Amino acid sequence: MDREQLRAIQGPWKDKYRTDPAAARQTLRGVAKLDIGTLSCLLNSNVADPLVAGLHPLTGGTGEHACSAEMLLQALAGCAAITLSAVTTAMGLAVSGGQVVAEGDLDFRGTLGVDRDTSVGFTAIRLILELDTTASPEELNKLVSLTERYCVVFQTLASPPQVTCSVRPSENRH
Repeated sequence: MDREQLRAIQGPWKDKYRTDPAAARQTLRGVAKLDIGTLSCLLNSNVADPLVAGLHPLTGGTGEHACSAEMLLQALAGCAAITLSAVTTAMGLAVSGGQVVAEGDLDFRGTLGVDRDTSVGFTAIRLILELDTTASPEELNKLVSLTERYCVVFQTLASPPQVTCSVRPSENRH
């Protein structure tokens, strides 16, 4: 895709959101259907194959199911990669390939309740852009800055929203 194709795809959306800001505000939703007997869940998805999440092997899982903590890193890497691709295209930078890597440091003693003083969750996350490019250091600095700025997952992690948890009766109660 080149810069003009990107503008043609995104232009109408940008115009719509400029004239109707309310149309840009949407509530996205993720749903996980419980399978308590196997300590796993079936995640909804807009792709053909549903994803099953379960315990990480370092917490007793078999490794046959996706780990939600790793999926968080994958979501960050995927969002950053797509954002980077769009920014690269818009800037007209010469990037021929590469990959985006998200790494996170996690101490499993926290989530297993082994040590109450150990944090539950990632204590550090690093996003690494490994690029095949001839872009200048100045261009790469701008690319990093714009990727950080426009990546939804990066911004959500960098400036966390209010998160709540509540219980309500299931719609499928028998």
